[in-house]
Amino acid sequence: MTVLGNDNQDSSAVPASPALAFYGKMLTFSRLQFSTDNLGVIEAQLAETLSNKSSNIPVLIDSEVEQDLSALVELLWSWGLQPIGVVTGMLDAQARAQRLAIFPADGKRIERILANKKTVTQISKAPENTSELPEDKSADLAGSSDTASIDKSAAESTIAELTAETLLSAEHITSLIYDQMLRSGQSLNHVGGDLILTDSVNSGAEAITDNNLHVYGRAQGRLVAGATGDKDARIFCQVFNPSLVSVAGTYCLRDNLPKHVIDKSVQVRFIEGEGLVFTVMDDA
Repeated sequence: MTVLGNDNQDSSAVPASPALAFYGKMLTFSRLQFSTDNLGVIEAQLAETLSNKSSNIPVLIDSEVEQDLSALVELLWSWGLQPIGVVTGMLDAQARAQRLAIFPADGKRIERILANKKTVTQISKAPENTSELPEDKSADLAGSSDTASIDKSAAESTIAELTAETLLSAEHITSLIYDQMLRSGQSLNHVGGDLILTDSVNSGAEAITDNNLHVYGRAQGRLVAGATGDKDARIFCQVFNPSLVSVAGTYCLRDNLPKHVIDKSVQVRFIEGEGLVFTVMDDA
């Protein structure tokens, strides 16, 4: 976003550098769920859980009961946790008063900020950031996948020269096309639309998007669609052999994938009550 000065300024003056620019970046954080407003009980459990008070972990407050949000925030800070916001609900009013972020509940999409006058964005530069998804050694087969909360992984996308018309709703999305091989140690993240990879995802790499993910090469790394909770998101792979696959927080590791989908052309989607469903598209 370019922020201009007063309209009454001399038009002949040399324009200064923009005062600020918006960058879309999702950070890794943990969600703390509270079932009590008893700060003594909460602190006792923090003492059992945390080994020190200098962890500096960003956290999101998700409470099932009314809280004294100000006191809770102070308690968390005293234990080295850094509250950045709350899950929308009964704490919304207190969060606004304290200028804390309010995050959508599971299954809700975040409103998009899109590049101006673009419906498809194409990049050819290799990504610089690397992030790790938490890997659990236990995951169920398709049809019985447990719902696991995956920390929101890092997402990087530069947004510049925005106008009021570019603050659009979720119905207007921007896709990202990536034409290079995604190599081990690289993490490609996109927020605001489909992520389309025309080459392969190597083992040790990851591709993450809050919408649909398309891989037209061989997919061996970590594949994440619906990263902000969109349960309608899907993954489409030309050659399917990932180390981890996830849709809307439900994930499955390589060892637990159905054998008949390995190295096939596959669609992955989430169905309520069933978990991840894998479909070989050649057989569709």
